[in-house]
Parts: sequence; structure tokens; C-alpha cells
Amino acid sequence: MSDTQQTLMPLHSPDPDDNDESPPNQPQPASPDPTRTGTGTAIATAPSLLHLSFNQDSGCFAAGTDRGFRIYNCDPFREIFRRDFGPGGGTSLVHMLFRCNILAFVGGGPDPRHPPNKVMIWDDHQSRCIGELSFRSEVKGVRLRRDRIVVVLAHKIFVYNFADLKVLHQIETIANPKGLCEVSHLSGTMVLACPGLQKGQVRVEHYASKRTKFIMAHDSRIACFSLTQDGRLLATASSKGTLVRVFNTLDGSLLQEVRRGADRAEIYSLAFSPTAQWLAVSSDKGTVHVFNLKVDSGLLGLDRSNSSSESNPSSPTAVSSLKFMKEKYFTGVLPKYFSSEWSVAQFRLQEGLQHIVAFGHQKNTIVILGMDGRYFQ
Repeated sequence: MSDTQQTLMPLHSPDPDDNDESPPNQPQPASPDPTRTGTGTAIATAPSLLHLSFNQDSGCFAAGTDRGFRIYNCDPFREIFRRDFGPGGGTSLVHMLFRCNILAFVGGGPDPRHPPNKVMIWDDHQSRCIGELSFRSEVKGVRLRRDRIVVVLAHKIFVYNFADLKVLHQIETIANPKGLCEVSHLSGTMVLACPGLQKGQVRVEHYASKRTKFIMAHDSRIACFSLTQDGRLLATASSKGTLVRVFNTLDGSLLQEVRRGADRAEIYSLAFSPTAQWLAVSSDKGTVHVFNLKVDSGLLGLDRSNSSSESNPSSPTAVSSLKFMKEKYFTGVLPKYFSSEWSVAQFRLQEGLQHIVAFGHQKNTIVILGMDGRYFQ
């Protein structure tokens, strides 16, 4: 990971003098970059960024703006297409369905295109909405599979059949203002993770086996979680943001615990690599941490044969250098902090700004998107 190259490409130009920190889940859009005449009068402004999300394989991402949405390819980085609806086109959530022409979006911002309680299904081949889902309260999140649409409200989650938009399942949750919910993406086996009804609890639905598993992941409220593509691994972080835990979703067992740091942090995103060998974590501390996972890939049916060079037995997971003192002199006395597993790589970004992270398609790369409209690989 030490050879990873970092590049910077603006989605739109932020104001270099704008250093205001954005509160969690309320990212401040980048300042407009006006096109000016010779007299300095602004005749056009860049759209403000409202939302960013990767598609299911992290090869593309969508950007919601106060005028519509844009779709980008990650590698090579380029804009694929955009739909600018003009003033009154605010889009606060937008999610792709892999690389096909179907998207789902929700209106938002100061001048929304559609009410924030509606999910619009967009067919870009026809350049129009082909369906909509309406609710009594604001939509907090949307997740797509080829066969399902999942809509997240503040206290409830609805699962729909994609073909006919019929409701298949309703789930009650604890207050969920962030719209936390994740689904697996492999065809045939759907796994859904969402907050349970208790603080710190994650509910996991295995639809193929019709089993529900409740995992008490943390003592504090859940701030973020992520699933592997097959849904067999779950990574969670709490509102404290110091520890990240990895669970087996089949039996709820804790497989590994890693430490981001000692001070509180707001975790913005968690991402597994395709082989579940690495886990990336972004936070409001302006860092992205990458951890080495020690999960039994054979047990979980994961193929790491193409990435064997990434796993170097001579380079174990980073552990505090004080661990030997704990083992030799102070067993049972020093806190758990000193024997924590630490990240093997870190990337420094602007502190206080929301970033989301995913693993790139090139070996040993990560992709980071910032709410200031910047792209890092």
C-alpha cells in the first residue's frame, strides 16, 4: 500500500479560501466557481454538490447537485454523463444500479426537483422517470440491487421487488437519521444490514435462508457499517469512532477488532476490498485508514488467489510496539489500547470535511471522494 499514488482531480472548483468545517451528515457544498466577464460580474456558477455515492462495484460514482446529477467513471477518471435540470433541480440522494441506465434519486437541497419523500426511478435511455415510490416522511437512504429496491426512512425500511415495485418486507428500526442500511450485491443471495431496535445493535436479514440475526456490535449508537459483496462479513463503527469491529453475519461472531485511534471521531464510511483482505475507514479527522484483515477466506468462500502478493506473512498487521511490555510485565494491568491492531496505511486529507472511500479496480489502490468536489486515487 505504500506505493499507492495519490492524484487530485476536481469535480468542480472549490473556493480555496473556504475553510469552514462541515458538521457530520450535513456536508457544506463547495463554493461556486463563477465564470466571469471582463468586468468581474458572475454570469454563471457551478452547481453545489449535495451527495456522493459509489455504485455497487465501486467502478463509478454518482454526484447529486442542486441542479441534477452527474455520473463519473473512477479509472480512468472521467465524467460519463450529466443531467442538469436547471434551477429547481436539487437532488440530495442519487444511486446507480451497477453501470446500467437505471438510477434512483431523491429531491433535496434548497430548491428540490421532487419532494424529499419520493424516490424517483430514472431511465437514462429514455431521459425520464419510469416510476416513483411515495412515503409519508422524508427518505433518508436508498439501496439498489438488480432485483430489489430498498428505501430507508427515519424509523422504517421498505424492501420492494424491482420488477413491479411491490412491497416485500417492512423493518422497524431505532431512530436512523443517517439512513444507514447496506445490502449484498451478488445475485441470488440477498443479505440486508440495518440498525436494530436497540442502541448499538445491527439487524441482519438473510433472505435466502429466511433468518434474522441481531448483533450487539457496540455500547454506543451505530454510526456506520458496511457489508462485503456476498454479505458474509459486516464491519461496524460506533459514535465514538475509535474501534471498528468485523463480524460474521451468519452466526454474529466477532472476528476482528481494529483501532482507528484513541480520540472520538465521526466515521463517514467503511469499505471492504473485493477479497476482504483490506478494510478502509474514513473519518472527520481528515484521515483514511487501511487495515489488514485476518479473516479465514476459505471459511467465507472468498477467492484471494489473484491477490496473494498482497498478503505478506513477513508483514503482519500493525500492532502497538508496547504489546511486548503488556505481555511480559503488565499482563492484566495496561489497558487494551496498547495491544490494539492498527492500520497499515493512512492517507491525510482535509480535516472536518466529509469523504467516502472505496477500493479501486487497480491492485492496491483506494478511491476517495470529498464533499469539496475532489477525487483522490
